[in-house]
Amino acid sequence: MHHRLRFGIFLAPFHKPGINPTLALQNDLELIQHLDRLGYDEAWVGEHHSAGSEIIASPEIFIGVAAERTRHIKLGTGVVSLSYHNPLWVAERIVMLDHLTRGRVMLGVGPGALPTDAKMIGIEPSQTRQYLEDSLGVIMHLLTSEEPITFKNDRWDLREARLHLRPYSNPLFDVATAAVASPAGPRLAGRHGTGLLSIGATTAAGFDALALHWDVIEAEAKAHGKTVDRSKWRLVGLVHIADTMDQAYRDVEYGMEQWFHYFQAVAAFPQMAVPGNNVKEMIEFVNESGFGAIGTPDMAIKQIERLHAQSNGGFGAYLMLAHNWADPQATHKSYELIARHVMPHFQGHFLPTMDSAARAEKLRPELAEKHAKAVEDMQARYAAEVADRETQAEPAE
Repeated sequence: MHHRLRFGIFLAPFHKPGINPTLALQNDLELIQHLDRLGYDEAWVGEHHSAGSEIIASPEIFIGVAAERTRHIKLGTGVVSLSYHNPLWVAERIVMLDHLTRGRVMLGVGPGALPTDAKMIGIEPSQTRQYLEDSLGVIMHLLTSEEPITFKNDRWDLREARLHLRPYSNPLFDVATAAVASPAGPRLAGRHGTGLLSIGATTAAGFDALALHWDVIEAEAKAHGKTVDRSKWRLVGLVHIADTMDQAYRDVEYGMEQWFHYFQAVAAFPQMAVPGNNVKEMIEFVNESGFGAIGTPDMAIKQIERLHAQSNGGFGAYLMLAHNWADPQATHKSYELIARHVMPHFQGHFLPTMDSAARAEKLRPELAEKHAKAVEDMQARYAAEVADRETQAEPAE
């Protein structure tokens, strides 16, 4: 890769139902603080309202707290389910966060992933994508124009709507649409010139669609007079790393079965269908299918290289789906190992130090000999100086 790949996480989050939610949310905040200290670039935070595991109802509120506990990491909504909200209020909230964070906020949008969320407010799954399209058009107008907008559909009625604050970021913070396998997300990204969050990049359907997604973005951007940038394309993958393969396998015994059960039997999200009846089968599926990497840093490197090749031109950021397969301590260790051993390969820091060490090793025999000779010469010189002073100090007869 010829550019600096950014690293981050996509935090739904996934917590076992029945555990202390206050503690779980604190663990999520502490994870983002940990990533900030390790030099990660981004953290995207989800919005969900049902099914018991993904317990952050407002990514904006969570980001507001996380921003006060961090210094550098950018914080994104991953994603705001636009079909649930009035687009004017979405735009108002994200602009306020842009000011509060001094430009560290990002807006990720999607239709809403959990049908059980939409059901409670009377929205059918067949409606969410059209609401997403309508809402994003309004939001992008509000964010990029000072002209008012009037818009009405069967859900919202906006009359001469406009923002009373302009964004802090100049010209605008990052905006990204979510995609799994269908062209819906890439289509909107190209139409509005936004980035893309490929959440299902390592699923079979998502992986196969990667190159197609970018083709769709470029075609739509051209048709609508927009420009798009691969550096704004973020791919999401699954990783857990430890010092050894055996340790990584032991780590994920903590929560892997619960995570798989959530997608197998609870969340009505067929794009994330995962097989496996026990931890051993689940690990085999993840590693053998390319769905993720459970093991050593080298395996994470290979996954990113595989995604880079499949993307047919590269992408800008690799986001790890935060999954709670391991306990908090092992999870923090995994992210530290990735920062220590994986990031340098994709950020231009691995080869320079390796090459420098190799050059020094090659020159060591010659330079060590010269160094030893220099020390020997200095010793001889000093001995001569001492002898000369002693001679001069002797009384004349």
